[in-house]
Amino acid sequence: MVTHILKIKDMTPKEKATELVNKHFDFVEAWSVSNQLENAKQCALITVNEMLDFRNALYINEGSLAHQYLLDIKTEIEKITL
Repeated sequence: MVTHILKIKDMTPKEKATELVNKHFDFVEAWSVSNQLENAKQCALITVNEMLDFRNALYINEGSLAHQYLLDIKTEIEKITL
């Protein structure tokens, strides 16, 4: 049950990272595709940071599976390249 909740639509952190970047990609403007990707990655990182802040506000343990899942997504976002 917990694993299902943490893996939205049963997504790995890498899959979720890619989904978040893709969701932002069309909404950011840039002078090149590579710059557009970097802008989308920054937006995705902001999204994950907001989720982490919300988790902190709820006093969810930093060692929890939810916390680690979000940190793993951040790592995967940072790895995305063209």
